[in-house]
Amino acid sequence: MLKAGVNSLKYLAAYTIPLSAYIGITQGGVWYYLTPVYAFMVIPLLEILLPEDENNLEESERSAQGVNPIYDWMLYANIPIVYGLIWLVGINISSTPLETYEYFGIAFTLGIVLGTNGINVGHELGHRHSTPERFLGKLLLLPSLYMHFYIEHNFGHHLHAATREDPATARYNQSVYHFWVTSVTRQYANAWRIQKSLLARADRAFFSLYNDMLWYLVIQAAYLGGLYFLFGAFTTGFLALGGIIGFLLLETVNYIEHYGLLRKKLSSGRYERVRQVHSWNSNHIMGRIVLYELTRHSDHHYKSSKKYQLLDYYDASPEMPFGYPTSIVLSLVPPLWFHIMNPLVPPEMKTA
Repeated sequence: MLKAGVNSLKYLAAYTIPLSAYIGITQGGVWYYLTPVYAFMVIPLLEILLPEDENNLEESERSAQGVNPIYDWMLYANIPIVYGLIWLVGINISSTPLETYEYFGIAFTLGIVLGTNGINVGHELGHRHSTPERFLGKLLLLPSLYMHFYIEHNFGHHLHAATREDPATARYNQSVYHFWVTSVTRQYANAWRIQKSLLARADRAFFSLYNDMLWYLVIQAAYLGGLYFLFGAFTTGFLALGGIIGFLLLETVNYIEHYGLLRKKLSSGRYERVRQVHSWNSNHIMGRIVLYELTRHSDHHYKSSKKYQLLDYYDASPEMPFGYPTSIVLSLVPPLWFHIMNPLVPPEMKTA
């Protein structure tokens, strides 16, 4: 148990992103850009300098790591952190006139925190079997107005990943900017279709207390209404903008996770099963710990309920030449991204 506790301390690095946001917001001026610089310049530099870690847990360690509550509490702690930061930004924006460049800095700062410590942690908790944990996961999706992600991701993406039917799987030679449009719109439409199917399967009416998508609309409207009551119209719009940046960051991660990787369609008309070769992985240590092992994505798709600290690396998994934070930056320059990644996509998948 002692070793498990020591191993968990590395995930404290995930809090350095909201910590940088707190420092930037309280200092003001150019400090508002501390989080974007830290997330997309300092961390990528550290990923280049630090060695990759391909090691998996020993079998003797797994049971202790799996039941150690500290790993779960490190996720739960993100809820007061995220909502505390929203409150801090709300007070800052509504009470202090800012220069235009400061508004941009604080918007990107908020969006980065909502994407990493908000949606990403919400994604992890959304895969748990416990209803309270799934509730906490949805609570972390709320500030980005992306609660439908729970339904589409769990009942859609994990079924259709690495196929043309999946909105969250980027096509070969598709730019991240085009992907933002197709993924966001198709995932939202898919979430409604999945919800209707789930209700029909349970013989329940569309307009009922069991329609989660309707509840998400009500809850998100209430959230925006609460922000309006506390901070006014301008600040509410600004906080919503931070949420948009947050879900676009999520979609950029979706983009790099499955870019160009497609499953074969069998003669039966069904697709082959998801295997380790259908997700891009990275063992760059900084990306691993600040994103709670999201970069070991192949194992996550193999068993989605597997807790983040237990995810394994497989030799068969396609490896990204850079960590996820660095790859996010590269994806924003499509010619550079295509130049680096296209040769790494297996030829048979380019035409699958």
